[in-house]
Amino acid sequence: MPRPPREPPARADDDPEPDPESVARTIALRRLAAAPQTRAQLDEAMRRRGVPDDVRKRVLTRFTEVGLVDDVLFAQAWVHSRHAGRGLAGRALAAELHRRGVERAVVEDALADLPPEAEEATARRLVATKLSATHGLDPAARLRRLVGLLARKGYPSGMAYRVVRDVLADDTAVDDVLTEVEAAP
Repeated sequence: MPRPPREPPARADDDPEPDPESVARTIALRRLAAAPQTRAQLDEAMRRRGVPDDVRKRVLTRFTEVGLVDDVLFAQAWVHSRHAGRGLAGRALAAELHRRGVERAVVEDALADLPPEAEEATARRLVATKLSATHGLDPAARLRRLVGLLARKGYPSGMAYRVVRDVLADDTAVDDVLTEVEAAP
């Protein structure tokens, strides 16, 4: 089903063009009503709609002052929800936040709230969830699939191999493949 246009087209008998600050506020409020946004995301949306730089900066500064835009809270909530819900590791979370324009220091602070033990526990949970789907596979294929799962979620390879090895400790064929992989240069 086609999307309806966001705004009706302007007509010759309409009021003169609205002031840029009003346009900027409307854009920001509509986007914030739909989903939390970073300052950079709002800035980009306004830029695409032709809002002048000084107006964008002024509106975003005001929205930040009143607490409608807060990249620190956004990053903390993002890390918590995406780690708990999707099982993403710190590296993947950092990449997502950087793509949304969150500053490096803010990302690092948000990730500091995610202890390594929590990452490892989540990795173990992910492997345990997918373990039954790998039964009957060749041990090397089983290893590749489980380690690949963790790699796609942003887990470091050392942690991924360690977690998979621990989870599959009862399976000696997989243990032999792990030993061969670790011995390779």
